Amino acid sequence: MVAAGWLTLTQGRPRSMFAMTTREHASDPDSPRRTVSGEEGGRAVERFTVHHDGVTIPVSRGGRGRPLVLCPGLNSTQADLHGLVGLLRQDHEVVTFDLRGHGLAPAADRYSFDAFLSDLAAVLADPRSVGPASPPVLVGYSLGADLAVHHASAHPGSIAGLVLIDGANPLPEPFIGATDLAVFRAMADDLARSQERGRTGGGAHRVLLTAQDIHVLNLEIDVVRSGILDLYRRIDRPVSMIMSRSIAGDGGEGRAPRHNRLWRDGIERLVGERPDVTASWLDADHRLVFTHAPEIARIIRRATGRMGRGAS
Repeated sequence: MVAAGWLTLTQGRPRSMFAMTTREHASDPDSPRRTVSGEEGGRAVERFTVHHDGVTIPVSRGGRGRPLVLCPGLNSTQADLHGLVGLLRQDHEVVTFDLRGHGLAPAADRYSFDAFLSDLAAVLADPRSVGPASPPVLVGYSLGADLAVHHASAHPGSIAGLVLIDGANPLPEPFIGATDLAVFRAMADDLARSQERGRTGGGAHRVLLTAQDIHVLNLEIDVVRSGILDLYRRIDRPVSMIMSRSIAGDGGEGRAPRHNRLWRDGIERLVGERPDVTASWLDADHRLVFTHAPEIARIIRRATGRMGRGAS
């Protein structure tokens, strides 16, 4: 059975980290200049920062092809997603970034769903990220998927389509019930302690959130997902889902069966409401972006091939 820590819906830290090719980033948050700071797969990667709401968001852009913006989830950084990003950059110009308090982004005064949503909006609004002539495909992992849905519903016509990886699930009932609170609180404590050990000297994989931050955010995401089905009704762009069959692990005891069932029921609910939504299921848990990156990249490639370029 998968360790209990992987039950946390909005986190996806892998057991072994992917190394970044380079960790340099622009030091002036207000500078409009792009800086070429390294190469990945023989292609130059541009790095710059977006400054808003008192935080500095580090952004990386590289690859070639159709523009794609990848939003990480809670407790995951763009460095953690390096393996998937490298695969996607073979066919896309990929923009990725760190949410506040993650990776190379500094700590912030507040961590909330709306605060993270503003980080995504700031990156997408910056002309250095994606040009106005070609709306990007917006890809989100875990919490990043929820952020992508909220942004797309509020900004019609701004994106070409959505690819949502193990998140933004319109659950038919709360994932974290009253009997789950103590378990999820303990997992947040364990995760925060682990992350605190990795903060020494900073770095591209660090996460600065406390156990209380993580726990409150998990509860908030549960509430957000209770109303997300209505947002899907407002999105007139193609939507593709990539979901884990065993988000809570493959054990047959404890809370795992209920959580796995709820995860499947939520997607069935969405497809019943919007039959045009495509769903791909992987035999994986919530770490699928790390354990199944090549398969996910292939699914994204097929999905983006079906999406019209800037259709109105």
